[in-house]
Amino acid sequence: MAEHPPYPIGLRLTGRRVVVLGGGQVAQRRLPALIKAGAHIHLVSPEATPSVEAMADTGEITWHRRPYAEGDLAGAWYALIATSDPDANTAASAEAEQHRVWCVRSDDADQATAWTPATGHSEGVTVAVLTTDARGRDPRHTAAIRDAVVEGLRDGTLVAPHHRRRTPGVALIGGGPGDPDLITVRGRRLLAEADVVIADRLGPRDLLAELPPHVEVIDAAKIPYGRYMAQEAINNALIEHAKQGKSVVRLKGGDPYVFGRGMEELHALTEAGIPCTVVPGISSSISVPGAAGIPVTHRGVAHEFTVVSGHVAPDDERSLVDWPSLAKLTGTLVILMGVDKIGRIAETLVAHGKSPDTPVALVQEGTTAAQRRVDATLATVAETVVARDVKPPAVIVIGDVVAVGPDGTAG
Repeated sequence: MAEHPPYPIGLRLTGRRVVVLGGGQVAQRRLPALIKAGAHIHLVSPEATPSVEAMADTGEITWHRRPYAEGDLAGAWYALIATSDPDANTAASAEAEQHRVWCVRSDDADQATAWTPATGHSEGVTVAVLTTDARGRDPRHTAAIRDAVVEGLRDGTLVAPHHRRRTPGVALIGGGPGDPDLITVRGRRLLAEADVVIADRLGPRDLLAELPPHVEVIDAAKIPYGRYMAQEAINNALIEHAKQGKSVVRLKGGDPYVFGRGMEELHALTEAGIPCTVVPGISSSISVPGAAGIPVTHRGVAHEFTVVSGHVAPDDERSLVDWPSLAKLTGTLVILMGVDKIGRIAETLVAHGKSPDTPVALVQEGTTAAQRRVDATLATVAETVVARDVKPPAVIVIGDVVAVGPDGTAG
């Protein structure tokens, strides 16, 4: 007789008894989803992995520290059988059949009454994939299909015809350090929904090439200022487009709130009554050094790191940075927007006690194909920047972590 395909269904387990037999890796993978579903979970197992034990310690599950015994499935709505004892699995499966409890078996799917699909999630949608042909039942195949569907939903390449989702107002998105793959999943999805994108020079430019032809892309640096300052003009452009009913994305480099004036834009939108979604981004202050092989902290080398804006020099009256105090720190100093001021910054740090031999690295165009790293010391960095023609954008790292090699020791 030909095997019939499974009947797909979504179980509502909130407040209902679920029994999990076995506290190993299978339980560790499956328990979080059952917890999220709101089930009352009873784990029966003499032992458990540290992660599963932590779930019991926090009260997310009830752990019965013993082997399976007949009657454990009484009153259950759903059971996951995943012990290392084949006889216990077979007995529990028979009990589940007797009590009409839907049962998943990790050791023998053919003897189970239910199968666990490969699942993924994207903005309120759950994707569940099951293979219908037992001969071709391959978890890697179903996982690959799930991943393709979820990725399409997340990045906006897979949408239902005539049902393109739109997030009203403005999405203030941190695009990451430059590599288009380093924008967040949510940021990429909102970008795919946009009617208008107002982009910074330091935003991930390659993402703009992927936008559909109808999307209006505006270079923030080219917005006419008129009687407004640059930031005021950008704020007004965001408000005007949003008031026209368009889905607007403000695409910024790094993170919107790390020297990015994102809060100013949020305030302007709030005052204008425009809804705003803030999507944090990966900051170049950490990601760019990492991409260049520099850890901003390292055991035995640096226990802290400080991120500083270098867009004004230490002797500029507008500076809010306590440079003398920074010179006394033993950790890592990361400077953004400081290429043209690094000479005076280095002089100030040395004048207040920092060793002239302190290693310095400048990482230009970090995470992009044009990335390059230039090394120096506080004593030589000013001349090195000129000699090596280092240009913005570049992240500057000062401290002993610069000299940490791949083996974890300072060179």
